[in-house]
Amino acid sequence: MITKPSPPLILASASPRRHELLGRLGLSDFSVNAADIDETPAARETPRDYARRMAREKALALPAGETFVLAGDTVVAVGRRILPKAEDEATARTCLSLLSGRRHRVLSAIALRAPDGTLRERLSETVVRFKQMSTRELDAYIAGGEWEGKAGGYAIQGSAEGLIAWISGSHSGVVGLPLFETRALLQSAGFPLG
Repeated sequence: MITKPSPPLILASASPRRHELLGRLGLSDFSVNAADIDETPAARETPRDYARRMAREKALALPAGETFVLAGDTVVAVGRRILPKAEDEATARTCLSLLSGRRHRVLSAIALRAPDGTLRERLSETVVRFKQMSTRELDAYIAGGEWEGKAGGYAIQGSAEGLIAWISGSHSGVVGLPLFETRALLQSAGFPLG
């Protein structure tokens, strides 16, 4: 019996976290090609719409071909406010001070473009609540540097996990790729999974 090889998969993200998470679905034979798009939120764009649009635009930004293209975007939101990726200590401190002692949402959107051009999308929404952080706890977290380049200024898979009082939803979605939704999306497109 001759088996047809699986069509190639491209992960349209340079995130090592998304790469690692995709591996948890048993996928190791994929390439990485980060999509370069303008990630500026549109005026009055809701966090949910923004996350979906970013995932969709990343999936469509790569050249079409005989490949599946998987893209994702993760947004940390307080109400309608989209928190930035923390590129400096001041931004991280502002984000974490805002999140301290309160609930926020993490929206993780994924989009999959099939070789025939069909686009499928899913969205994971997770509610997270940080404990009320003391100045000392906040300073210690900032000093550790995990916040660098992270939406909302934190990485749940690191020491921030010890500051989170509870979570309702997808842990992997907060990390950057909701595995349940990703698996379902790949399967619905006919991509072979083990």
